[in-house]
Amino acid sequence: MSWSPPAGWEAVIGLEVHAQLKTDSKLFSSAPRDFGAEPNTRTTEVDLGLPGVLPVLNERAVELAVRAALALGCEVQPISIFARKHYFYPDLPKGYQISQYEQPLALGGGVPIELDGVERRIPLTRIHMEEDAGKSIHDPAVTGGGATHVDLNRAGVGLIEIVSEPELQTPDEAGAYLRSLRSILRHADVSDGDMEKGNFRCDANVSVRRAGDEKLGTRTELKNLNSFRFVEKAIAAEIERQVDLLEDGGAVVQETRAWDDRAGRTTVMRGKEQAADYRYFPEPDLPPLRIEPAWLEEVRKALPELPAQRRRRYVEALGLSEQDARVLVEERDVADFFERVAEHHGNARSAANWVQRSLLEVLGERGCAVAELPFGPGELAALLDLIDAGKLTPASAREIFAELAERGGDPAQIMSARGLEAVSDSGELEALARDVMGASPEQVAQYRAGEKKVFNFLVGQIMKATRGKASPQAVQEVLRRLLDA
Repeated sequence: MSWSPPAGWEAVIGLEVHAQLKTDSKLFSSAPRDFGAEPNTRTTEVDLGLPGVLPVLNERAVELAVRAALALGCEVQPISIFARKHYFYPDLPKGYQISQYEQPLALGGGVPIELDGVERRIPLTRIHMEEDAGKSIHDPAVTGGGATHVDLNRAGVGLIEIVSEPELQTPDEAGAYLRSLRSILRHADVSDGDMEKGNFRCDANVSVRRAGDEKLGTRTELKNLNSFRFVEKAIAAEIERQVDLLEDGGAVVQETRAWDDRAGRTTVMRGKEQAADYRYFPEPDLPPLRIEPAWLEEVRKALPELPAQRRRRYVEALGLSEQDARVLVEERDVADFFERVAEHHGNARSAANWVQRSLLEVLGERGCAVAELPFGPGELAALLDLIDAGKLTPASAREIFAELAERGGDPAQIMSARGLEAVSDSGELEALARDVMGASPEQVAQYRAGEKKVFNFLVGQIMKATRGKASPQAVQEVLRRLLDA
């Protein structure tokens, strides 16, 4: 059920997404970008802000940022300028962040969303490049009032900030926007998009106004939301907070707020900074970034297939439904897995059904990626081949799939070891059908008198006798022939 705003009010929401670029090294230094290393082991003199060092722009980061801009339909600017954005936190050793301000990398573009069967495009304001800050880790357990630890491994990692126009109206739309944007960035191979690892983060600007009013209300910024669920819950709570405040005669203060999931509310972090507070000026150690038209065209031609194109191909070339195609392309690794299963097996619809119902269920239960599963597309395709060959019933195939998901292995060997091969001998099935008919004379008489619904009871008795190892279709054919004789 979709979220609805308080009666008589509407919300105005704009999102700022920070996506780490999928480079080997950082934006201005040679330090590696890998996640999960020991604190402060992925830094150089540049990341530490030591005197006398100079930043050197990572060319691969520029290529990925341009690729993202093209994938989102932005207009890449021929010249963009890096600037110094000044603020003081322990995780920012230089005392400023290298970002882009007045002349960003790209303008315009948009993100397509689909909600309740309605599709629309949320326009973007800009995309600019910048370096990430480090990470402050607050430890309340330390005696004497707690302590803050600083890990600078993330400092200097290349980001793109994707800024939307304030044209979202509900938490559901914000969630749909983020899922669509992450899917596009992953398909374009620009960013890992893992919110859990902090390389896809969202700040939400939220304001409310009376329904029909054109004047924007005072906005607050919800900072560093790192899950889709948190984004939706935080925005909903903030809208309700602002409405309650205004209806009680209060005023919304422009400020930065954090989401407290345990309390189910937003809390004040600090007063909201304005651009003047950051004292932007052009970065003196970096020349303007110039994008040559010929190179831009090369990046455009090398763009991978994006979700909308892939979805259209699944419908038109593979015969899948629009809904099936939409589910499959949401995650790039799932779509890649599906395509390899369909290629090996030869039946795209069957592959789509198993990937959606079984593979996605396992991924959801375990919270893991496709690459972490103990089996691959070839094993699932082999399992589907056994079903098509009549050697496995769907029920037995689900048993084998559960073992594949747990330990991997060869489906044919698992079938033999467990004794799950389907009963397909027509003579054996006919003998079982006659036994069931002999033991159920009342149901046979009812069927022959026109009460066809008892047919399913008789089929069930035969399936029970085979312990579910017979093909339901073969059982129905044999039983119907004998009953109609």
